[in-house]
Amino acid sequence: MSKKKHAAGGTPAINTLEKAGIHFEELEYEHAEHMEHGYALDSAEVMGLDPATVFKTLMTTVDGKPVVAVVPATGMLNLKSLAKAAGGKKAAMMAPEDAERRTGYVTGGISPLGQKIASPTFIDESARELDTMLVSGGKRTLSVRVKPDDLVKIVPKGAFAAIADFSRHF
Repeated sequence: MSKKKHAAGGTPAINTLEKAGIHFEELEYEHAEHMEHGYALDSAEVMGLDPATVFKTLMTTVDGKPVVAVVPATGMLNLKSLAKAAGGKKAAMMAPEDAERRTGYVTGGISPLGQKIASPTFIDESARELDTMLVSGGKRTLSVRVKPDDLVKIVPKGAFAAIADFSRHF
């Protein structure tokens, strides 16, 4: 893993952070071709970080409308809780090819920042307990460390909500 200062001309996620004047740190790392536990958990392991601080970005639909969910690697998305938070009745995972087309990112590197087509974003409330959290920087081998309060302010229609289920993971 290498930590480096951000450079101009990065991914759309990096560019979004820079344009907003948000303090962040880039963390680049190498990952295995095969992800045994999923991108977020395996990335946390590779970087030697607490997986509760590494968040995954999941593309969903609530009542047919696109919604972004950001949950810690230590939990799973609770679709019923997401639907309720978004003011809807039913949530479902978006097909990977639809998520890639909508965001402009590849699966495993989808960031809640700088998506091609913006969608309302819900960040699990567990992030509020953290000084900083990691989300994808817009590619599979890049994460960004940001303050949760900064992230919720710059993502489209950002809100904290209890959307993670910690009972079924590990």
